[in-house]
Amino acid sequence: MAKANPVKKLHLSAIVLVLYGAASFATAADLEAGKKKAAEVCAACHGPDGNSQAADFPRVAGQHPDYLRKALRDYRSGARKDAVMAGFAKGLTDQDIANLAAYFASQSGLSIKY
Repeated sequence: MAKANPVKKLHLSAIVLVLYGAASFATAADLEAGKKKAAEVCAACHGPDGNSQAADFPRVAGQHPDYLRKALRDYRSGARKDAVMAGFAKGLTDQDIANLAAYFASQSGLSIKY
């Protein structure tokens, strides 16, 4: 069995890191843009900071950004079903989703008292 060439492994690792960095940069979130979009699209149901006071609408403040991004992308694509959320998500760009996820993730969720 032939040994892997360490130089080729190093080059491949460098390429992967560069591509990952470029992808991360392309979708870097803007909290202020997320806050603005949240006020325009989300606040009526989820509250201005994501802490909904209505039992019918979940609190999104403090949620993990990966979860929020996936949920919004799934609503937009139809993979996750909810007529109201699908309607809102269809108008969101990938950048809007990244911004919203970062904004809501940066907010403090309300403490639950038992």
